[in-house]
Amino acid sequence: MKNNTIDVYVDFKSPYAFLAIEPSINFAKENKLNINWLPYVLEIPDFLGSAKVDMNGKVLESNRNDHQWRRVKYSYMDCRRYANTRNITVRGPQKIWNTKLISIALLWTKINNYKHTESFINYVFINFWKRELDIENIDIIIEVLKKIGINYNSFKDWANDDGEKELNLIINKAHKEGVFGVPSYIIKDELFWGREQLPMIKARLTGDYSKLI
Repeated sequence: MKNNTIDVYVDFKSPYAFLAIEPSINFAKENKLNINWLPYVLEIPDFLGSAKVDMNGKVLESNRNDHQWRRVKYSYMDCRRYANTRNITVRGPQKIWNTKLISIALLWTKINNYKHTESFINYVFINFWKRELDIENIDIIIEVLKKIGINYNSFKDWANDDGEKELNLIINKAHKEGVFGVPSYIIKDELFWGREQLPMIKARLTGDYSKLI
């Protein structure tokens, strides 16, 4: 990895990853860093259980215990608190979405139309968190690729073969690097978890820790 590159792991079903996109882009520009966007797929049921709700938030199915529900409710309250300061819409999803296919689409974008990577990331995050994008439907994902101007020829075949293999390789590498959540940043072989770590990353880069609380 080049010294001026920062790896940023994201998962489209994470509101924390969504809210880190703009700050991460701004941070990279301010510090003359190139972002290497990487997909990561959280296995949320493993630590937060799972649930399905209707359009109004009424619980239809759930295997979460009280502790898990408290964590989920706090997480969305915390995210909306920040989102409201940025005029960003964060509507809780009605289920836990499988983000493998949309993650593969991110890799496809990087390979075929790298300059559109951030446009793709922003479009998917913004519309998914408005509940206006089905990220499990390959035909809808192809329409997103077309809309943004990304080559979509043979995406279906690639997604079901090489794309899935590439995603698995990246996730395995992430685990070896210690990644367990998103957003995660890796720079100069050091792992940082969460948007809140950006000031610490800057301190690491500059050697100036005087502005840290």
